[in-house]
Amino acid sequence: MIKNLILSIYSGLCIGLGGTAYLSCDNKILGSFLFGLGLFTILNFGFNLFTGKVGYFVNNKPSYWGFLGIVWLGNFIGTFLFARMIAVTRYGATLQAKASALCLVKDGDSIISLLILGIFCGMLMFIAADGYKSIENQVGKVVVVFLPVMVFILSGFEHCIADMFYFSLAGDFSALMLKSLIVITVGNSIGGGIIPLARR
Repeated sequence: MIKNLILSIYSGLCIGLGGTAYLSCDNKILGSFLFGLGLFTILNFGFNLFTGKVGYFVNNKPSYWGFLGIVWLGNFIGTFLFARMIAVTRYGATLQAKASALCLVKDGDSIISLLILGIFCGMLMFIAADGYKSIENQVGKVVVVFLPVMVFILSGFEHCIADMFYFSLAGDFSALMLKSLIVITVGNSIGGGIIPLARR
């Protein structure tokens, strides 16, 4: 349990790294590409990311959800730590303002919109995680990680762990934040399971 929590915290830190790179870029295409480094690092080193693991609930026992709960919590801790460290740097104020703008959009969105956007992101994250695991070609491994990340960011889809980072950086710990995270997490979980269900 402790090891899984630590590996999950590392994933949260990596997503914080990717989120910081994205917020630092004025060019959205470049920013979405650089964000992919976070996921690539997670998959390459075998860290635990909720959106990379949740799709496999289809092929596991109900107890697997306990593992996923630990991963989700660890991811939150990691993103929070990274966000609060970035906040006290010379770039903190600028990045906080950008994160706050993103969070305002999420807080003002409807439940159905957040759910649907979360489902689509969940599908893309399963494609990335499972593709990295199954594709043997080294170039293919890189492409299957970076492309889905770019697609979900440029399409405006919702990723619960990335959003944990944005909310933490913005200092938005409201009831609306919690609602958004729960709905997006459910959406990511549904989306993550769609492809595995089709393969059964």
